[in-house]
Amino acid sequence: MSLKIIVLAKQVPDTRNVGKDAMKADGTVNRSVLPAIFNPEDLNALEQALRLKDAHPETTVTLLTMGPGRAAEIIKEGLYRGADGGYLLTDRAFAGADTLATSYALSMAIRKVKDYDLILCGRQAIDGDTAQVGPQVAEKLGLAQITYAEAILKIENGKITAKRRLERGIEIVEARLPVVVTVNGSAPDCRPRNAKYVQKYKHAKTVTEKQDAHIDYTQLFSNRSYLNLQEWNVADVNADVVQCGLSGSPTKVKKIENVVFQTKESKTLEPTDKAIDELMKELITNHTIG
Repeated sequence: MSLKIIVLAKQVPDTRNVGKDAMKADGTVNRSVLPAIFNPEDLNALEQALRLKDAHPETTVTLLTMGPGRAAEIIKEGLYRGADGGYLLTDRAFAGADTLATSYALSMAIRKVKDYDLILCGRQAIDGDTAQVGPQVAEKLGLAQITYAEAILKIENGKITAKRRLERGIEIVEARLPVVVTVNGSAPDCRPRNAKYVQKYKHAKTVTEKQDAHIDYTQLFSNRSYLNLQEWNVADVNADVVQCGLSGSPTKVKKIENVVFQTKESKTLEPTDKAIDELMKELITNHTIG
């Protein structure tokens, strides 16, 4: 059986490089001063989609991302690894969106796509760590959801079987398609770029990128339709502007800071049961644990 898979992916600021200018006065992230990367767990989700494509011929994998124009790089990174296409949601009205406004915009875009069997995304994004967008998209679309997935074991007879990784063990669960699945970072890493796909899609661009490039690739884009990346704004997905961006976001970022843990003291233990027992007693006595 062939599948139509949508992968929700996000370009995020590299939170390993948070500095004093990482936050704007209005409480939003100053993305222009931070390196932009493909959200790690979304890459795990992309790998699950590509494995399903390997197992089910004629399956298509489409990326959907929301962000400024440069977020089109996320779509290209997906194409370089084996995805078939993508959509970029970009509009000033989307700026400053929290999880509620983000999930609303994504759900409206998915409604425009219409034809899908499976929606995959990372468990959470490293710039927020909320793990809310995937489940909220499922709720807005009225779909079942499987969270904390570590592997998709099989899809057959209109049903998906997945392994969930939880704090105290694993679960094997089953759900009917269509369904939203959020994928853990413990899932297999995404495959690297494929040189053949890099050569094929290296000139892929959105409309905005074509306008900014000041290079006449008209004939190239006309002959190779797969190089035209779809770009949608608020009106294209029939979204309510009031529910998008800052106006549709009931939560705001109050403060961002880079926390660095430093070791002030260290203790070397002998590799014996007695030394470990004494350490446990010490930690309990000073209420570090217990």
